[in-house]
Amino acid sequence: MIRRPKYFALLTVVGLSVLGASCASLEEDRGPQGVLAPGDPARPVMAAVETVVTTDTAVDADDPALWADPADPSRAVMFGTDKSDGLYVHNLDGTVRQFLPSGPVNNVDLRAGFPTPQGERVLVAASNDAPGANGVNLYLFDPATLATVDYGFHATPYEPYGFCVGRRGDDFHIVVTTKAGTVHQMTVVAGPTGPVIGAPRVLTLGSQLEGCVVNDAADTLYVGEEDVGVWRFDFDPAGSGTPTEIARVDRIRIRDDVEGLSIMRDGGVEYLIVSSQGDSTYPVYRIEGDGHVYLGRFAIVDGPVIDGVTSTDGLDAFSGPIGPFPQGAVAFHDDIDSPNPGQQNYKIVDWRDIKAALGL
Repeated sequence: MIRRPKYFALLTVVGLSVLGASCASLEEDRGPQGVLAPGDPARPVMAAVETVVTTDTAVDADDPALWADPADPSRAVMFGTDKSDGLYVHNLDGTVRQFLPSGPVNNVDLRAGFPTPQGERVLVAASNDAPGANGVNLYLFDPATLATVDYGFHATPYEPYGFCVGRRGDDFHIVVTTKAGTVHQMTVVAGPTGPVIGAPRVLTLGSQLEGCVVNDAADTLYVGEEDVGVWRFDFDPAGSGTPTEIARVDRIRIRDDVEGLSIMRDGGVEYLIVSSQGDSTYPVYRIEGDGHVYLGRFAIVDGPVIDGVTSTDGLDAFSGPIGPFPQGAVAFHDDIDSPNPGQQNYKIVDWRDIKAALGL
């Protein structure tokens, strides 16, 4: 597959925007991937960092998760799944720090402060859809040594697809979404010999799901239904299982598939970021209690050194200082790396650049 230049696409959408909002709503503009996508022009940003794996020319990347030491944000890592082989741990310059050969892990997420007999650790977990061995891989990341160790495997009677982690006070929860349209929410505690997984709470939507994210502060769960839109659930296991529609696949702001979801917190404001995979853009919504205000969307274009991003599956926003990014960063899966077309990788964008592009 030939990577299409991104700048042509941006000239097209800028030209449409000059014609006026009424005309832009009727015309079709070409998104960053060259796919016909009607609607709202995407604002360009460039990646500051990309991951490099020198030991495997065919990394099948999918989903990232960022972490930084709150006491020293220069101590930071990014976890990234390889759907063929396992879980990578990257430094924030993109180099590989560690690799865990866990098999075909798909989506990954984490939460800090997980209590274990050895002290607090970061709970990292990822969905795994290995044939005949479906489940969730769990890991413990040590903030002192920046080392990650396997913490067990939780088998599931269904094929897991999307995945996220959340906290309710002192309780840690893992969430698995499926192609069948179900959501499985389970508690995790540290037992004497490993993790103990609670009985699942099961939620249901109508079709294939993948991306999800938990807003711990609001006690809510967002789930992406790939061909339909974004939904919100009460994260309280005893709460309502009725979903609330947040955003719909309209091929104006979101072009199917809906993929990764993440939340950025900045100055008391929360933003929901969505991967609109069909046109390689990222709509952003301001969360206002039960309301969600659409603010615009952006695309990651070719820069002087690092190529742009297309067909993103997973993404992850980190709120606050992390590595070289003083106000936060967002990591994205890129389906074709250049100049390594056989390899997928991850790109990291400075949150300040996204804010500037959208006028936030």
